[in-house]
Amino acid sequence: MRVSVRRLALYPLFAAQRRGALLSPFLHQISPRSRTLFSETGVWEKDYRTETRRKVEEWWHPRIMAQWRKDALEEVRGPHKKKFYVLSMFPYPSGRLHMGHVRVYTISDTIGHFQKMRGHQVLNPMGWDAFGLPAENAAIERGLDPEDWTKSNIQSMREQLDTLGLCFNWDREVTTCLPDYYRWTQYLFIKLFEAGLAYQKEAVVNWDPVDQTVLADEQVDENGHSWRSGALVEQKLLTQWFIKTTNYAKPLLDALQDLPEWYGVKAMQANWIGECTGCYFDFKLKVNGKETGETLSAYSSSPETVYGAAYLAILPSHRLLHGSSSVRSALQEAFQPGRDSLTDITAHNLFTGREVPLVISHKETFDDYLDTVVGVPDCNEEDLSVARALNLSWTSVLKTHEDGTQTLINSEEFSGLTREQAFNSITQKAKEQKVGGYLTSSKLRDWLISRQRYWGTPIPVVHCGSCGPVAVPEEELPVTLPKLPSITGKGASPLEAAHDWVNCKCPSPSSANSLFVSPVRCKGPARRETDTMDTFVDSAWYYFRYTDPHNAYRPFERHLADHWLPVDVYIGGKEHAVMHLYYARFLCHFCKDQGLVAHREPFRKLLVQGLIKGQTFKLAGSGQYLKREEINFTDKEPVALSGGRVEVTWEKMSKSKHNGLDPQDVVQQYGVDTVRLYILYAAPPEQDILWNAKTDALAGVLRWQSRLWQLVTKLRAARQLGDVPNPRLLKKKELAEAKKIWENKNYAIQEVTTHFTEDFLFNAAISRLMGLTNTLSVSVLLQHSVEFEEALAALVMMTAPMAPHLASELWAGLCQVKQPLSPILQHGGDVLQQSWPTVDPEYLEVPDFVELSVLINNKSCGMVTVPVQVSKDTSRVQQLVLESPVGQKFLSERNIKRAILSPRTALINFLVDE
Repeated sequence: MRVSVRRLALYPLFAAQRRGALLSPFLHQISPRSRTLFSETGVWEKDYRTETRRKVEEWWHPRIMAQWRKDALEEVRGPHKKKFYVLSMFPYPSGRLHMGHVRVYTISDTIGHFQKMRGHQVLNPMGWDAFGLPAENAAIERGLDPEDWTKSNIQSMREQLDTLGLCFNWDREVTTCLPDYYRWTQYLFIKLFEAGLAYQKEAVVNWDPVDQTVLADEQVDENGHSWRSGALVEQKLLTQWFIKTTNYAKPLLDALQDLPEWYGVKAMQANWIGECTGCYFDFKLKVNGKETGETLSAYSSSPETVYGAAYLAILPSHRLLHGSSSVRSALQEAFQPGRDSLTDITAHNLFTGREVPLVISHKETFDDYLDTVVGVPDCNEEDLSVARALNLSWTSVLKTHEDGTQTLINSEEFSGLTREQAFNSITQKAKEQKVGGYLTSSKLRDWLISRQRYWGTPIPVVHCGSCGPVAVPEEELPVTLPKLPSITGKGASPLEAAHDWVNCKCPSPSSANSLFVSPVRCKGPARRETDTMDTFVDSAWYYFRYTDPHNAYRPFERHLADHWLPVDVYIGGKEHAVMHLYYARFLCHFCKDQGLVAHREPFRKLLVQGLIKGQTFKLAGSGQYLKREEINFTDKEPVALSGGRVEVTWEKMSKSKHNGLDPQDVVQQYGVDTVRLYILYAAPPEQDILWNAKTDALAGVLRWQSRLWQLVTKLRAARQLGDVPNPRLLKKKELAEAKKIWENKNYAIQEVTTHFTEDFLFNAAISRLMGLTNTLSVSVLLQHSVEFEEALAALVMMTAPMAPHLASELWAGLCQVKQPLSPILQHGGDVLQQSWPTVDPEYLEVPDFVELSVLINNKSCGMVTVPVQVSKDTSRVQQLVLESPVGQKFLSERNIKRAILSPRTALINFLVDE
């Protein structure tokens, strides 16, 4: 039998989980015996070599994962702990992880371990955003079933995630393409339908000619191209399903104020929603006094003046002029290009009860995305001009007083109110009557969710000739996808071909004990809806399902969702700032109003991550991407071997650009902990990482791991010499050094804890730990100092969430140090089971002011007293020094090039021109 050493090294956990105890002896047969591992043999190696690293990770990988699972079970059964919900955006199962996945999941895993060490009950779940076009397109290309393709990819990616040592709560795994999940997506859709928020209408939509489906506005970039295929989007008139997110525009906008800053995402959300200063009103259309049965919503920028409406205006491109509307012919007869056209159609305002004529505007566009507006001459000069030109009558509704204030007249019970008072009263009453009134902006449109593809959640609606669109009863959910012999992806929805599935009967009454009760239906012939839902509907609520993933009776139990929500930290790419986050927030607001959850906002903190970019080489002119081996690097400027200048850039990793990295190859070369530390250290989470194995960041974390190993090695060696440790033997100078170690330890704990809880600057946290490592490395207080012991213990514990395998072995070595001085090393248990270090109370008992030494070009020139709360702020300290007598005397006439504030001592050094 041939054995792949590389494969076994890459899949230690996956193999261990599935083959149990068979893995360890098998690996020993193929592993060199020249190296030992302390946890396995009790023999400590002097140096942290590559082979040591491999054996450390091989040993600790399954143990860390098993402990995480054990803790999760015990926390459910045990005493209540404060919860912490860390959530990373779940991936689409493409079949292969990329380095972006590694980055986001390393961050969530690090936070999860940290919060567990702080004593929290941690939820760090994982699942699969498994519906969508990529799987369908791949299935079409390969002649496969999308379900088989997707499940195979999920299996492959889960194995890859296992190799990275990521501690997810796999018992809560969700997969959006499984009926036990999308049953509840359909249930929530029906809730929206019953609330009047899911509706179908004919509309001009964005059509992707490559993927052969409709796109929401959010899925079209600023250049008019599809977000996924890159194709130039076309405009089509189709009957589609929408969700009325505009009804929640104002609450969604206002709720942003109560959220912490989301790395610019709050501003992006606010900009997308726009200023919510107007609302829509519903109108019933009439021709020659007879109702047509059509309802038209029109936007009013001044809802308080609705009783003064003179007309309704639509654009020449409006669906009523071009679609299947019953008023189409009447509109076309009246339409006169290039001018405002008065029609024979009137619109009955369902709020005021008044009728106004319908006008086809001469304009090509209104403000932003509007295509239907209410014309009120009293508050708009342009509306006044149109009304006069068409000889329309209207009612004046505004009275201006001497002081400039305006009140309403001729507005029924709202007369006498100020405009502001009337604005609030009219919109509120319109909402209560369900005829409009929801504040929104002129730039926001409802969410278009119809997709003319197969691989998605079926819309749970049947179309009955007598009853119209009818929701499928809850007890008949899920409406499962039918098996199709083949999928073409062209033309109409592929589901049209499933005739036995499409043709059905109008649903019968629901049972009395169902979650909602449908009215009596006719049981006549009907057709199922053949559009499927946009995958963003699936991902708009998955964070709820994680709290109760196996519930077969409802989407989730409220008490479980209320316990875990809101998500404490949500981690993912900034590219989801508008679409996914907006839809998820909307659905959470809706669920709150339905009484399904207590929280209106789903996410407390958002941590956006930048890209990991690889170096790319393109032929100048043609833009063709080249492989590294196709380039000559001998000259100053790279040249293609085939001839031609080469442009060198950094771009998002991709196979097509020949700049991608296989995470498994990287882990094989450097180890899991090194890759994790590099990702955390190379840049703050929101910034891009330019991956280059030759950079200082990678070399730096490799050196740091070795230095940590050396610290434990030295302490173990010192305690094995035979002298009994005795802190009373320390002399004055050594006591001063011990106090410095104690201060540095507490400062590091304070800073690292802040970085882990507030700003998530893991790179700064690692830098602080490197600083503590430096302090301990130069110290000679190995034998008799409890401060050294406790600082080293704290250092290893704070390293554990980021490099769990290495820290676990270091802790095992520390806990076996002979004659330990500190009780910390006598607690027992693995490092991830320890409590997170806390700052000593005495360290916090500091004076209100601190005496700071002032140096100029490394020479002392005096002391300055500064408040302790600003003593670590370089700019504030510099300002206070310049304002002090010392600063006035020595620095007022000098050109300051740089001010360096020491992180460890009360000292600031000014570098100035001589």
